[in-house]
Amino acid sequence: MTSASADPEIPSSAQRWVITVTVMLGALSAVLATTIINVAIPQIQGAFGMSQDHAQWLFSGTLAAVTATMMLNAWLVQSFGERNTFVAALGIFLAASIMGGLAPNAAILIASRIAQGAMAGVMMPLAMYTLFRISPPDKRGQAMGIYGIGIVLAPVFGPTIGGMLIDAFNWRYVFFMTVPTSIIGIVAGILYMPGKAPGAQRIRLDWQGFLIMLAFMGCLLIGLSNGQREGWGSSTILGLLISAALLLVGFLMWESRTSHPLLDLRIFSNQRFAAASAVAFTIGLGLFGFTYLVPQFAQTIQRFTPTESGLIMMPGGLALAIVFPLAGRLGDRLPPHQPVFVGLFCFSVCAYLMSRLNANSSFWHISLLILFSWISIGLVNPPLNAGALRSLSPELLGQGSGMINFFRQLGGAIGVNLLTVMRDRRTFFHSDALTELQTPANTATAEFLRLTGQLLAQGGASEDLQRSGALHFLGQVISARASAMGFQDGFIIISILFAITLIPAWAMGVVGRPEGSPLGGRPEGNSLGGRRQQTGLPEPIAPATPAY
Repeated sequence: MTSASADPEIPSSAQRWVITVTVMLGALSAVLATTIINVAIPQIQGAFGMSQDHAQWLFSGTLAAVTATMMLNAWLVQSFGERNTFVAALGIFLAASIMGGLAPNAAILIASRIAQGAMAGVMMPLAMYTLFRISPPDKRGQAMGIYGIGIVLAPVFGPTIGGMLIDAFNWRYVFFMTVPTSIIGIVAGILYMPGKAPGAQRIRLDWQGFLIMLAFMGCLLIGLSNGQREGWGSSTILGLLISAALLLVGFLMWESRTSHPLLDLRIFSNQRFAAASAVAFTIGLGLFGFTYLVPQFAQTIQRFTPTESGLIMMPGGLALAIVFPLAGRLGDRLPPHQPVFVGLFCFSVCAYLMSRLNANSSFWHISLLILFSWISIGLVNPPLNAGALRSLSPELLGQGSGMINFFRQLGGAIGVNLLTVMRDRRTFFHSDALTELQTPANTATAEFLRLTGQLLAQGGASEDLQRSGALHFLGQVISARASAMGFQDGFIIISILFAITLIPAWAMGVVGRPEGSPLGGRPEGNSLGGRRQQTGLPEPIAPATPAY
């Protein structure tokens, strides 16, 4: 500690950078492991003879574990301290990675993936909490920019790195890739991570609430993952979704009554944090779906190779490395809702332009749109995280960092499943609509069949084969066109989602305005800060900032 900081709890600049590198090693390893596996699923299915239903647990199980354990962040930090929590989580993550790479069967592989996801859910909000806490108030936006680099760059580069490893070696090296960074992170965590706060006591864990949350996540994700195959009206899917809704209600009721809640619902009385949580949920909903649709579109419609599908996102990933620190500095100098609003609007426009792509779109055209999309989202994440946490009192920072990441991850888990369902349904709709138009009275269809038959005749096909071959080719054209239109509708849905999110994004600024400002409103830190006489909460960790 040095006298350079007015706050004795804030380390020196050199110490902050060492701690930053340490926690980002853990966060980067965690996020990379949760996304890189997607390109290896076909090879894993072939190695173990896994069905598609069985293989989807490599994805759904991990998402459920990540989302559920994010709720434990506040309890773990307060009970065991940042250093012990980080080192233990990264150690278990390392063991799970090695177990996955050496897995002799599918059951052990799935178990290792769930363990990886559970520890990733601990490390991501812990990294965010630590970076925010060790930074001076005027540099917390910049700290959130650094955090955002690791969280967003890993999904961008993960598929490309994974494809290269599989091409050069085999799918097992996808698991081994994070072993070196995990080992370095463990050693650095032991040496440099902050220890347990003096006088901090272990609190009782709300096991009942945690188990209810696990059951909710399981029912929701299993229902969404299997709804298209089983039928949305089937008793199994309806039972799972109804159970998820009842469990969510039960969880909220339990958390409002228990003396040691897993989720302190007081945090949502802070209107700015509540608005930021809504933005984070929708960002996860659309962004995870966007990163899922783009590679699928590139491979299915554009016929790109897996490596090309990863490379198409590379320029956007490189741009994020520049945009995030700049956005973090903007978050320190401007009201957070302003860059968040601009970024969401620009991303909505980019998603709409993506809906105009087709099979004739060039590699660089698609890559340029993705570049602008990532730049737009780069303006959102750092100010959003900093603005949300800045409005909270110190004892709620752990809760806040966990909840912002929880809502983003929950939105992502739901978004990928929902967008997959919507794309399939819209593809079927367009296929049926286009098929109905192919009648003898349709002159374009008749001309298409005639020209295709002539080409087949030039190849020596018989008259019967010319007719059947032309009809078969027409069916393939209709199927390809319907699939492209299904993807286009998916991007339209994402554009609409981000446009709707502009409302809570702007509300982040409106609810924090002091009385007498042009738009009225309430004082900074209005809800929790303005009710200190009722709640007994101390002053917020950050000093009052200019009116939002």
